[in-house]
Amino acid sequence: MTPTVFRSPVLRLALALTLVLALFSSTFQSVSAGAIPTFSIISVEKDVKVEIKTFNLPAGKTFTVRMGPYGTLGIGGTTVGTFDSGSGGSLTKTFNIPDGLKGSQRIAIRMDADSGGYYAYNWFWNNPSSSSGAPTPIPGYSGIPTFSIVSVEKDSKVTIKTNNFPPSMTFKVLMGKYGTKGIGGTQVATTDSGSGGTFTKTYDIPDGLKGDQKIAIRLEGTGGYYAFNWFWNNSTSGSSPAPTPVPGATPVPSSYSGYPYFYIQAVVKDSKVTIKGYNFPAGQTFTVRMGPYGSLGIGGTSVGTTDTGSGGNLSATYTIPDGLKGSQKIAIRMDSSSGYYAYNWFWNNNAP
Repeated sequence: MTPTVFRSPVLRLALALTLVLALFSSTFQSVSAGAIPTFSIISVEKDVKVEIKTFNLPAGKTFTVRMGPYGTLGIGGTTVGTFDSGSGGSLTKTFNIPDGLKGSQRIAIRMDADSGGYYAYNWFWNNPSSSSGAPTPIPGYSGIPTFSIVSVEKDSKVTIKTNNFPPSMTFKVLMGKYGTKGIGGTQVATTDSGSGGTFTKTYDIPDGLKGDQKIAIRLEGTGGYYAFNWFWNNSTSGSSPAPTPVPGATPVPSSYSGYPYFYIQAVVKDSKVTIKGYNFPAGQTFTVRMGPYGSLGIGGTSVGTTDTGSGGNLSATYTIPDGLKGSQKIAIRMDSSSGYYAYNWFWNNNAP
């Protein structure tokens, strides 16, 4: 599923995606830039069914819907239905909870299109009185919340700076083991987002994580919005996870904001893939890697470099490496020396 592409290693989602929003891969002409398929949870009948509402669906696609254990993103889950997206956009659908997931506290749900690589995922509490994992729409608010690490005092505290936070929302602050994205971590504080946007906060590192080399930190809002990051547990006035200048790297202009991301534009099976990138920072060289699906391209085979020039939008074509030929799905990732990155994935089938 949603690319998710952020300042390193600022979320994703995620594409991201929200991250809270679904990451995705697409043939570009089917959906306009910035319009990714997502869905929210409308209602749940415990151990019986869940009702969802979709947004930005591409037209004329058949989606297969699966459910699986919480944390799996629904990948490899039990098929619970299919539906035709028709003219696209917003639809309301209901799906039965499979026997194997009855009794679960939380359940992942996912939809994958039969072509074009579109997908979306979410999760829900298997309890009508609990909040859903989907973000509640806020009038006038768009995008996803993110935050960067400002400074760390080893085994004591960490200071963060937020970006694009929704207003008037209470966020739980969680810390956990590196790699967990803070899910199920120790709650260290709550934070009121106030007027939203950008603010700076400091939180204490819990005893159970003191001595750890790297720590995950997560903010979860009452409206279903969330953001996560991680930091080195070393005393520092700046965090290595956030995009910062490094020796030999071209500084990113202070006027740059947001994050780079890209769509899949065309694929020639076992030969090459063409991407269309958006909002890339100027004067950066990105190393492009491909790897197995699900790896996010981390540690993948280098297939080239791309210079962003004056920044903004770009198109590029890369050769699929021998080690990935024959794969059904392939991850692709771009990393710059200044810490910016973006990733996506594609079906290894001929597509315009």
